[in-house]
Amino acid sequence: MARFSSRHGLTPDGRADVLARLEERATVSDFSAIRRLHGLTAPAQELWQDYRSDMAALASCPAGLLEGMDELEGRGWRIGIATNGSADIQRAKLSSTGIALHVHSVCVSAEVGVRKPDPRLFVAAAELCGAVPGNGGWMVGNDPAKDILGGRAAGLATLWIGDPLRWPADLPAPDRTAPTALQAIRLLLNMTA
Repeated sequence: MARFSSRHGLTPDGRADVLARLEERATVSDFSAIRRLHGLTAPAQELWQDYRSDMAALASCPAGLLEGMDELEGRGWRIGIATNGSADIQRAKLSSTGIALHVHSVCVSAEVGVRKPDPRLFVAAAELCGAVPGNGGWMVGNDPAKDILGGRAAGLATLWIGDPLRWPADLPAPDRTAPTALQAIRLLLNMTA
């Protein structure tokens, strides 16, 4: 967001407003409103493309993650992604990190019409992988409510990426925890060794 704000001359208050507007999701129509409210001269479509490019450029993939995903696939796992947000942005991030080439399916909330934690998003992602939730699938994620509770509601086993000491006490615990995505992959590989 810093790059976008600087490029378009947004004040700190303007930047905060844009961040608040785009917190849950972003669309071209959001940029029409941002353009109007902040007196920007660039067309909304151009603002959207700038933002999308910035978001994709900021996405990163930990070293070893793609190789770990390939190892999971080699052991028979099918990997699907269930993500909230704009399809353009989410797919651009997955492409820029290389993750898109290492998964069997991508299910984006904007395309399906439901958002995590709605179990229908997880069911759709599982079905795109040729799987049936409740038949051995796993949801691996870092958001206790959106990922873990949503995945569980869809009939998936759950693996939370985070510090187990930071798990919200008012939520049912995940089936497993791992501190990083790489360690989550190792845990899943060990389960199928």
